[in-house]
Amino acid sequence: MTKTEILEFLNANPICYLATAENSRPHVRALGMVRADEQGLLFQTVEGKDLSKQLKQNPEVEVCFFDREKNMQVRVQGKAVAVDDLELKKEIIEKRPFLKPWVEKNGLAPIFVFRVVDGQALVWTMALNFAPKEYVRL
Repeated sequence: MTKTEILEFLNANPICYLATAENSRPHVRALGMVRADEQGLLFQTVEGKDLSKQLKQNPEVEVCFFDREKNMQVRVQGKAVAVDDLELKKEIIEKRPFLKPWVEKNGLAPIFVFRVVDGQALVWTMALNFAPKEYVRL
């Protein structure tokens, strides 16, 4: 797959599994990606949650996206960097109405936005199961 095709795949399958490490112990959780584009993979969480603490301690992550119908998986390794952008936070809240009541109570300040940058993607299907790994720079 090309970089463009991978970004399209990620955006079509935004529910993913993000892995972090804390004190040499792995942690993985399902997460909804905001979007993938030329700048990286964009996510949001809340300050103080385990995820934000883990990313600040060790920003190296891996994210796994899966399309059940295609039986295709794309794993992306990269580095999580904080994004401090008030307008972006507002855009995310508009796209995620379930967060609006929480933001009305707590404000936008605790929203922690991060982008996975310097990514390299690995596509997996059964047909590629034993093929040499070919990483695609995102």
